[in-house]
Amino acid sequence: MTILFLALAVAFEVGWALSMKKSEGFTRVNWAAATVAMYLLSVVFLALASKKMEIGVAYALWAGSGVALIAVGGVWLFGESMNLAKAASIALIVAGIVGLQLAGGGH
Repeated sequence: MTILFLALAVAFEVGWALSMKKSEGFTRVNWAAATVAMYLLSVVFLALASKKMEIGVAYALWAGSGVALIAVGGVWLFGESMNLAKAASIALIVAGIVGLQLAGGGH
């Protein structure tokens, strides 16, 4: 259940960040409302995941996964630029996430 909570926290984190972009500075009410709702859900699921995980590891997995997925989402949904340095940096984030999991900090 803990991993499911963390996965939901990450999914809602990605959702709120991408919705925030779509809200155009909170001027589009539906997207702004979606941003706030998903932000709250993200934090709630992170709190549930952290009940059974070390908070430092839970937060690092949440933040790192979110950053990587949001960067990819920005490229895919908004046509943001991607170059070798950005791709390599995302790969390093993913490597850190895998490393945390392998070190046993994810459970």
